[in-house]
Amino acid sequence: MSSIKDIKNEVNFYRDTPIRYLGYANEVGEAFRPVISSSTVWFSYAVASGYVLADTISSGLKAHQSDVTPKATKYTLLSMTDTLLWQSFASVIIPGFTINRICAAIQFVQRRSNNVGLKCRWIPTMIGLASIPFIIHPIDSVVEETMNVTYRKWLGYHPK
Repeated sequence: MSSIKDIKNEVNFYRDTPIRYLGYANEVGEAFRPVISSSTVWFSYAVASGYVLADTISSGLKAHQSDVTPKATKYTLLSMTDTLLWQSFASVIIPGFTINRICAAIQFVQRRSNNVGLKCRWIPTMIGLASIPFIIHPIDSVVEETMNVTYRKWLGYHPK
């Protein structure tokens, strides 16, 4: 049985290791949308969603194992829904939308431009991929703070 201090210091496999990047598979898919098939983009969303579900299940198992009180089921469900919401917004929905819009904006500029050098179909992909590292931490922070003042506040739940 882990103490609360041990749980706080423990490395979260899904958030603190390179496996976290599986959650961004859909951003890579969105960046490549101008040059690959839609089915490949949707596959990238399947990979990212699989990551989100794996983290959700892991969070639930960890919460269930760390709480042996009668409220263990409630705590487990709160932990799982918190993880599902956080990961869905921070790893899939907001970053995917952001990269999609960045690439769409670049394509809009390309269509309006008379500059032949800007017409390369790989430019939106390169800019989309280059944008990913810059959007990750701000989005994570915004989702964290938003959940703290909404969902977590409403339910009185604060993850360990």
